[in-house]
Amino acid sequence: MLMLLCSALAIQSSVAADTSVTSAPTSKPLMNKALAATPLLAASTLAYEYPAFDQIRNEHYAPAFAEGMRLHLAEINAIANNAAKPTFENTVVALERAGQTLNRVSTIFFNQIATNTNPTLEALSTDLAPKLSAHQDVILMNAKLFKRINAIISQRDKLKLDAESNRLLDRYYTDFVRAGAKLSDSDKAKLKTINAQLASLGTKFSQNVLKETNASAVIVEHKEQLKGLSEGEISTAAAAAKAKGLDGKYLIPLMNTSGQPYLASLEDRAVRQRLQEASVNRGSHGGDFDNRDTALQLARLRAERAQLLGYPNYAAYGLEDETAKTTTAVNKMLSELAPAAVANAKNEAAELQKIIDANHGDFKLAAWDWAYYTEQLRTAKYAFDDTQLRPYFELDSVLQNGVFFAAHQLYGISFKERKDLPVYHPSVRVFEVFDADGKSMALFIADMYARDSKRGGAWMNSYVEQSTLFNKKPVIANHLNIPQPPKGEPTLLTADEVKTAFHEFGHALHGLFSQVHYPRFSGTNVPRDFVEYPSQVNEMWATWPEVLKNYAKHYKTGEVIPQALVDKITASNKFNQGFATTEYLAASLLDQRWHQLTPAQIPSDAIAFEKTALQEAGVDFAPVPPRYRSTYFSHIFGGGYSAGYYAYLWSEVLDADTVEWFKENGGLTRKNGDWFRQQLLSRGGSIDPMESFRNFRGRDPKIDPLLIRRGLK
Repeated sequence: MLMLLCSALAIQSSVAADTSVTSAPTSKPLMNKALAATPLLAASTLAYEYPAFDQIRNEHYAPAFAEGMRLHLAEINAIANNAAKPTFENTVVALERAGQTLNRVSTIFFNQIATNTNPTLEALSTDLAPKLSAHQDVILMNAKLFKRINAIISQRDKLKLDAESNRLLDRYYTDFVRAGAKLSDSDKAKLKTINAQLASLGTKFSQNVLKETNASAVIVEHKEQLKGLSEGEISTAAAAAKAKGLDGKYLIPLMNTSGQPYLASLEDRAVRQRLQEASVNRGSHGGDFDNRDTALQLARLRAERAQLLGYPNYAAYGLEDETAKTTTAVNKMLSELAPAAVANAKNEAAELQKIIDANHGDFKLAAWDWAYYTEQLRTAKYAFDDTQLRPYFELDSVLQNGVFFAAHQLYGISFKERKDLPVYHPSVRVFEVFDADGKSMALFIADMYARDSKRGGAWMNSYVEQSTLFNKKPVIANHLNIPQPPKGEPTLLTADEVKTAFHEFGHALHGLFSQVHYPRFSGTNVPRDFVEYPSQVNEMWATWPEVLKNYAKHYKTGEVIPQALVDKITASNKFNQGFATTEYLAASLLDQRWHQLTPAQIPSDAIAFEKTALQEAGVDFAPVPPRYRSTYFSHIFGGGYSAGYYAYLWSEVLDADTVEWFKENGGLTRKNGDWFRQQLLSRGGSIDPMESFRNFRGRDPKIDPLLIRRGLK
């Protein structure tokens, strides 16, 4: 199939190029020891085709990729040169069946790059990026293939295809057109060059972010400078420093976002400032991992690519294939929300400044003060802070008695840990998933802890995608970046980490419940501005009383979280929403500004452009920096969310409306869960996403629930 896993986010590659498959370079079968040794060429014999991680070595990937590409091109040549009249089966379904070996190798490799990388894999990734781009070029620019698809499109009314097959035909036609199939030969050659450059630069950007994040960890000399952290957190910092050969010191690693978790607790303002500045200066202060020029090159090449394809800018190209459709729609939403969000943030800042002044602080609120004084304000307003919650949020209880429990109550599914399957890291756990009737349905991988070899953030991915075409059941993984405590100590989560665990499992459910014929439409293979919707809905169960009291039990005493504390959590739901909305909108607006540029408008200074863009958008409020600054904004420059970071808020409109539906219909019930599963989660991309929503909700979405939730109405 044409969907190659070219990133950990499993976003479909949009590269294109050469004019004919037969002109592509091919190689003879690699009948050598390296090829014979790799276990990647055949499907795993383990349950569900779960990868045999214990057998896969670094040296297995290169020959497997070479052979996978060779086999794929042979299949493509057979389709393109088929003398028989083009039919849906011998062309479109054949394309969907093609490339299984390459897809398997790519899936495992890029997931390992994200979760457990090393210098050898990174070097191979750099080498592979332009090769995989060229491989896609050979296919999606092939005139013979496009002619066959065109012939089928012209007779579609006579074919009497089922709805999913009809949609597959549409998607393949769209893929070829958006990849440049209608361009002249000279323009196809230009596009091929741009695609190769983009692939290499995107890989470089992501690798720089990981290396810079690791290199920018803050070293603290004395324990007293860590006052405010728990003894467990201090022990973790000491162990991290020792692992780097810095005995007697303390190391605070950086997380993915601009804000850092320890900023809420550290009492030493100078250390807070060092931590915040280390975070926001990533990739913009010189050195080997500086991303300023890389971001500029990516923005310029994307703009050139879009114009070559007939679009005014890259955002217009990208949004055409999303549910938002146009830059006008996205700009309207972001610009309408920004003034109210910033006004809320400024009101919150004024409250924080009062606390500073009351404590005789001779300084103005800065970004590194926000989280610290927000916790003080939370304590003053609601008489609780995050440290009171953490003893009730032990990781295993959150996962099994919270995340899994809610899924069981809603959908009837159950989980059994599988310790017989190999894992790529000792901290990874695997669970078999059983449907309500007791039949086995999937495997779920839980990879919860942070490590230097793992990219930041949290995400879901598929190792095996469900499809009845190949009779495959899903293998789905969730990845978080929770700091791992010293051996023997419990893993106690923050409220945000609990929310993230439920969020990512919402993505997992989208993959686990997939019931489609074609892998192209499996699970989360939906538009980017729809993919976050089911995951955001699943967040609601984290604080649902029945669920919360089942998992939120004190890790020492077993005491259920007190109702008084639950009431305070509920009362504070809209607390700090000005900050949360503003930092997100600032990043989303930055994304759109970068990708709505024409080639002639690309700036020479990335940081100056960022500053001006935030000012013009009205979100340049210094105490609230963007959730991501340009030089470490991997979502848009290294991943699959270029011109699409708005998607989280766009999806939240659907989410907030859906939460109201669950509340109106009795909440956590099998009837409700089964309806959501049947009408939406199981459909993947097999029908138009908004049609799925309307089938579930009975109408188009309304924005009012979101405005109320965010404190904007």
